[in-house]
Amino acid sequence: MKIILLEDVKTLGKKGDIVNVSDGYARNAILPKKLGVEATAKNLNDLKLQNQHADKVAAENLEKAKELAREVEQQKVVIKIKSGDGGKIFGSVSTKEIAQAAKEQTGLDLDKKKMQLTDPIKALGTYEVLVKLHPQVTTKLTVQVVEE
Repeated sequence: MKIILLEDVKTLGKKGDIVNVSDGYARNAILPKKLGVEATAKNLNDLKLQNQHADKVAAENLEKAKELAREVEQQKVVIKIKSGDGGKIFGSVSTKEIAQAAKEQTGLDLDKKKMQLTDPIKALGTYEVLVKLHPQVTTKLTVQVVEE
């Protein structure tokens, strides 16, 4: 019996896959647990439409991420912090502080978990912080750390 999986099944496949299983396994395990449905013409058509919709949504999300990346690259965030001798600051500047400053200064709502600091920011100066907006889109945010 051909089954369209509605959820990931460890031994069979991923959601949306069409798999061939024995009739007993389908009737006694897959169908009652709502892990899949029988691969009828209607269900196959529904799966095709869902895949087309998912592709369209993914393309829209990618385009939005690219637009946001262009906007982020043009922005500059200034963080004021207390410093000691030689431009060394007390502690370090975290991604949380960068995200908060970006929201206040530019209105961009960036997730602190998506920011990647190669090294901790422990001195005054200008830095580029990588921001991963989408699995395929990464951009740079310019952060300037100045004395308070």
